Amino acid sequence: MIRAGALEKGSAILIKGEPFVVVEREFVNPGKGSAFVRLKLKSPSTGQVLRETMKTQDQVEDITVEDKECQYLYADEESYHFMDTQTYDQFEIPMKGFEDYKLLMMDGETYKVIMWEDRPLDIKIPYKVVYKVTDAPEAVKGDTVQGATKMVTIETGLKVKVPIFIKEGEMIMVNTETKEYVERVNS
Repeated sequence: MIRAGALEKGSAILIKGEPFVVVEREFVNPGKGSAFVRLKLKSPSTGQVLRETMKTQDQVEDITVEDKECQYLYADEESYHFMDTQTYDQFEIPMKGFEDYKLLMMDGETYKVIMWEDRPLDIKIPYKVVYKVTDAPEAVKGDTVQGATKMVTIETGLKVKVPIFIKEGEMIMVNTETKEYVERVNS
């Protein structure tokens, strides 16, 4: 058992026998009354999202999870396909609930997959990742007002707002949580 106040993003807990992963956590300390946490939980098996509010001292059942290094192979209409880099076993993770990951993961890259009782619960994508720009429209002449931006497409298909000096073929760093441009990377 663990106190609700000790839960962090990525923690895994059991609710009615079903595993859930903490997707978002907000600590609230009102001026009057006791502190509490607002949690957004996701069930990896069903994609169901729960929003729970708990007092910080409430006890919840935590589960022991394992991080496995896995190579992302490809995605089809329903699943992501991975290979365990230690055993070379291949497995699938249903896309339901993880649709956003498709535009962040690159074929052949290695990611940590959170496992519980040989069931994948979540995929850990690094906070910042470098991608190649595959489509970048030319900047409009005269559009040089400070902070001018344009939309480009990166190699995964994600569209990102970047400064106008970014060109096709350049490498950029993207924050995977906000899906925003961070900086240009010299290759």
